[in-house]
Amino acid sequence: MMKLNNHNFPERNILCVDMKSFYASCAAVKKGLDPLKTPLAVVGDLQREGSIVLAATPALKQNYGIQTGSRLFEIPKYENIIIAPAEMKLYLRMSVEVTRLFNKYVPKEDIHTYSVDESFLAVDQVEKLWGSAEKVAALILTELKDTFGISASIGIGPNMLMAKLCLDLEAKQTGIARWTYADVAEKLWPVKPLSKMWGIGLQLEKRLNRMGITTVGDLAHTPLKQLEEKFGIMGNQLYYHAHGIDLSKLGAPILNQQLSYGKSQVLLRDYRTPEEIAVVLLEMSEEVGKRARTKGKVGRTISLGIKYSKYEGGGGFHRSQTIHPPTNLTLEIHDVCMHLFRKFYSEKTVRQVSISLSNISDDQNMQLQLFGYARLRERTIDYTIDAIQRKYGPNTLLRAISYTKAGTKRERNRLIGGHFAE
Repeated sequence: MMKLNNHNFPERNILCVDMKSFYASCAAVKKGLDPLKTPLAVVGDLQREGSIVLAATPALKQNYGIQTGSRLFEIPKYENIIIAPAEMKLYLRMSVEVTRLFNKYVPKEDIHTYSVDESFLAVDQVEKLWGSAEKVAALILTELKDTFGISASIGIGPNMLMAKLCLDLEAKQTGIARWTYADVAEKLWPVKPLSKMWGIGLQLEKRLNRMGITTVGDLAHTPLKQLEEKFGIMGNQLYYHAHGIDLSKLGAPILNQQLSYGKSQVLLRDYRTPEEIAVVLLEMSEEVGKRARTKGKVGRTISLGIKYSKYEGGGGFHRSQTIHPPTNLTLEIHDVCMHLFRKFYSEKTVRQVSISLSNISDDQNMQLQLFGYARLRERTIDYTIDAIQRKYGPNTLLRAISYTKAGTKRERNRLIGGHFAE
C-alpha cells in the first residue's frame, strides 16, 4: 500500500478550546464560588429524585464520585454540596461573552463556535500580533480565568480534526497541547476503542470491529478501496482522518455525510411494563423519523438499544433489523422497534432507550408496497406533522400517548439542548 505523505497537505494553526465543566462552572461563578474547589451539581429538575446530573464540578467528581449522568438521589446529602438548577439562558449568555473574548485575539471569520462550550480558532494571521499558537492559547486561558473564573483546555493542530483530537486525547489532561502530522503514528494510531476517535460512534465502531479494525492504526492501514466499497464517501473520510488529514474549512462539518439518525434517552423513572415502554418507543420513533425526514433521508436498518436499571443487575440488549424498502416513517420504525423489543426484552426495569436509523439513502423514490396508498398517506401525515410543529412549536400537535403518564415528549420539548430555558 502506498504510504500517505501528509506533509503535502495544508498545515495551519488551529486551536480547539473547551471550557471545563462549563455548565457547572457557570453555576458556581454565579454564586461567587470557585468552580475547581466547590462540589456542585447542575440538575435538570430539582423536583424529581430521578432527575439527571447534567454537569458536575471536578471537586464533586473526584471527592464524591458523582458524574454527568448520575441521578439526583445519588448525590450525598452533605451541606457542602451545592445542587443548582439548569439555566440554559445563563450558559448561552456566558458563551456569547466568551466568544467576544476570542474576538479580541482573532477576527470573527476565524472563530467557529462548535457548541456552547467549545470553539475553533484559526490563529495563522495573528502571529505577528500575539506570537505563536501556544502563546495565544496561554493568553486565552489566562483571560478566561481572570475574566470569568472559568478554566479551559486547548488543543492545537494543523487542521480542525487534529486540533479536536489533540484536545480530547491530550490537552484535557495537560491544559495546552499540540499535535502535528509527525505525531500521527505515535499518538493517533494506537487509539482504541475506535469510538474515542472524533466522528466514530458506537455503531460505526461495531461495524469496523467486525472488519477486524480495532485501532485507528488498523483503520489507517486498511485499503482505501475497501473502505469506500463498504462505507461510500464516508469510507474515504475515515481513511484520511485516520492519517490526520482534514481539508474542511473552519466551521464546515468535518464529517460531511451522516451515517445514522438516532435518539437516546435516559428515563427519569423506572419503566416496568411493556405498555409504558411502548409509549416511549413510539415517541422516540417519531423523533428519529423526523430527523431523517428533515434531511430528506431514509434508512434500511433500524436499531433498538435497551439498558436495564443497575439496581436489577444492569445489562440490556442492542439489536438491529434491516428492512426493504427503506423508511423514515414513524409507525414503520416503531413497528420494527416493537418487534425487536418483544423478542429480546427480559421483563426488567428499563432506564435507558436508544433508537437509530442507519444504512441511509436519499428520500426521493420511496417505493410503494402492495398497500401503497396507506404508506403514502402515512408519509403525508408525518411530513404534515413535522411542518406544523416546525411552524407553531413542538407541543402544538402531539400524539395522544404523549399525554399519558408514560409519555416524556411534552416535558422534553420544554427543554433547550436538554436543559430548562429558565
